Amino acid sequence: MSHRRTQQHTPDIDNPTWTKKDFVQAQPAREVLASIFSPASTDALLTPRGRPKADATKVRVGIRLSPEVLDHFKASGDGWQTRIDAALRQFIAEHPGTR
Repeated sequence: MSHRRTQQHTPDIDNPTWTKKDFVQAQPAREVLASIFSPASTDALLTPRGRPKADATKVRVGIRLSPEVLDHFKASGDGWQTRIDAALRQFIAEHPGTR
């Protein structure tokens, strides 16, 4: 793959800067793709990839764990963070008044 460097003043002929006229003439992808592809193909192209957002998302935190705890949960493979979360939830369920 070639990594050509261009000068800032050199126009990019493959990706020219949009003008006001270009923005006025622009159409939504759904309209353009529908005139080229079948409805099923259009939907497939426009459907977001990846896992859908969960209703209750988790919060990212930094936590310090002892090496033994970490080794125990990592030993059973991928999903160790989820298993730690489940263990902590179980602890909360078993100790409801503890804060």
